Amino acid sequence: MRRPVSLRSLASLGAFLLVCSFSSLVFATPAEETQLEQLDKIEQELELQRDWAKYRWDKTNSECYQKYWVNSCLKDSRAQYRKEIDPIRAQEVELHEVQRKLRASIKDQRDAQKIAERGSAEKAAERTANQKEFDEKQKAAATRAADVEQRRKDAPKRAQENKAGTQLD
Repeated sequence: MRRPVSLRSLASLGAFLLVCSFSSLVFATPAEETQLEQLDKIEQELELQRDWAKYRWDKTNSECYQKYWVNSCLKDSRAQYRKEIDPIRAQEVELHEVQRKLRASIKDQRDAQKIAERGSAEKAAERTANQKEFDEKQKAAATRAADVEQRRKDAPKRAQENKAGTQLD
């Protein structure tokens, strides 16, 4: 069974999230991605804690139905569950806010990189070469299509010539 989270770990998590959310430093994308992976691990830990709290709540609820004062027991069980889940929920809210900011930052950096790549002279030359190659292929395909169409039109004439040339006189 998983032990409850200690106040020390909650405080360190809170401090970590606070530093992450208020940092005005611009991280490199790999650093942000590793930070996002760490936050995903923290999120998984919080989900596990939430699952265990729900398990304990369900267990105490089922035990409440064995008692005489069911409603009072259920109320106490719900209060205990809220006491466990509220700090977890608060941490999740902070965590998700930091994750959203990191994902937006990573996306903005990637978009800026793509825009910079599009504007580079190398990419412009590559696009021009690609366009020229595409146009040449289109012309070649049009030429082949015209040639095939011409052969279709000439097919009866060639068939007649072949027939005339193969006859024995």
